[in-house]
Amino acid sequence: MQMPNADNDLFNFKEKDIWVFGGAGYLGQATVRLLARLGAQTLCVDLGDRAEIFVKKAGLMTVDPAGFDISNTSASEQFVADQIALRGVPDGYVNLTTATTAKKMEVLTAEDFDSVNHGGLTATFILTRAIGTQMALASGGSIVLFSSMYGSVSPYPEVYLEPMNKNPIEYGIGKAGITQMTRYLAVHWGKSNVRCNCISPGPFPNPDVQKNHGDFVQRLEAKSPMGRVGNADEIAGAVAFLLSGAASYITGHDLVVDGGWTSW
Repeated sequence: MQMPNADNDLFNFKEKDIWVFGGAGYLGQATVRLLARLGAQTLCVDLGDRAEIFVKKAGLMTVDPAGFDISNTSASEQFVADQIALRGVPDGYVNLTTATTAKKMEVLTAEDFDSVNHGGLTATFILTRAIGTQMALASGGSIVLFSSMYGSVSPYPEVYLEPMNKNPIEYGIGKAGITQMTRYLAVHWGKSNVRCNCISPGPFPNPDVQKNHGDFVQRLEAKSPMGRVGNADEIAGAVAFLLSGAASYITGHDLVVDGGWTSW
């Protein structure tokens, strides 16, 4: 990715190709929309036909949908190779995918734990290595992975009253691993001008939760120093910043976007 100078628009994504995995989810949709507005040509990847449905409904002319499950690690390198053959090496890559069982710790099995670690950690590593290696060969690129506030702190029990289940232990452990993966990859590819950062969102309940569990959302708001939950556009802006020339000397960083949640 080109180094910024005084004559460059730091947030100009024209002629940039950005790949967003998990792009049809709540936070992913906002991210894809913003990148499109900033001029990027974007590959939106999600499970099944989710990306196609989202892109068609949103009418995003500069966004190309694709269906892929990153937990199918044996197919990841071929997927990356196929897309590079069509599009070239991406300037930016964002991974918002996640894995969880949503089970209580008391009933979590070894198979459950291993499955989540595969989907959240192993799958992210295999895909990111495939893309990052090609970025390094092209001498530049920006990677944005997704951790969570629960990769740093534990769930606040009084927030998760019935019928809500507190954020699962395997999810938090996996997200802590993403943060460390970010640091390792930032160092590994640093001299190849490939930056790797991650974002740790705080309370960003999706629209269904906000609609159907108002009491839960109010408890989240009460715990936040800013007195509210986040909205998806606030994550999209953080992603765009880390991908942009404005962040050209930032790598190995965990950008916490949590309204101050982890500051208590």
